[in-house]
Amino acid sequence: MDRLDKVLANLGYGTRKEVKSLIKSGVVKVNGMLARDNSLKIDPANCKIEVAGDNIEYRKNIYILMNKPEGVVSATFDNFDETVIDILEPEYQAFKPFPVGRLDKDTRGLLIITNDGELNHRLISPKNHVDKVYYAEIDKSLDEYDVNRFKNGIVLKDGYKCMPALLHIMESGSDGSRVKVIIQEGKFHQIKRMFNSLGKNVVYLRRIQFGPIKLEDSLDEGKYRELSKEEIEKIKKI
Repeated sequence: MDRLDKVLANLGYGTRKEVKSLIKSGVVKVNGMLARDNSLKIDPANCKIEVAGDNIEYRKNIYILMNKPEGVVSATFDNFDETVIDILEPEYQAFKPFPVGRLDKDTRGLLIITNDGELNHRLISPKNHVDKVYYAEIDKSLDEYDVNRFKNGIVLKDGYKCMPALLHIMESGSDGSRVKVIIQEGKFHQIKRMFNSLGKNVVYLRRIQFGPIKLEDSLDEGKYRELSKEEIEKIKKI
């Protein structure tokens, strides 16, 4: 059971103070009965809630797919830079969501944002072997030797040995390479550090898939959408 004012605040109807005023104004009904007590205890999943005549669909969790733009930080708060949470509308911010894992500030692409802590843990834990697929552009040529290095586990310059990863060379020449990389862990700057250990630099990086969730071309950078029920079911099976 939750307080009525907390439920409405979580649904984006304002701060606790603003919600209290809303309830006192007489526009909120619970199971058809006028509710004027902001501390009223209700079961939001099994109650019919109306605000100014509109039926409210209560949700405990939200699941968002964002095409993260360059220059935005994968965090809930930052003193200097815009975060991925800042991009969200207030109605989503009210759920106090957080990014699943992180993308570097200058990395673009698929980012899942949710307030489901259990799912977050499952998705980012290396032991669950969740594929994370990246498209990258590299400043130098690559060959089968590099593919095998990735397959055997790249040793970073600090001595850490990465889990085996897949490197697919899409195009390679004297002016650089275009590749896809599949990893199952998410160390700090991992993709960049993996190539750096080979004496090469990443000049463009974009995540295009996380587990079964793919980033569609129609979702522009800086835009987001809620995951479909089918997509949520797929990631919850991980």
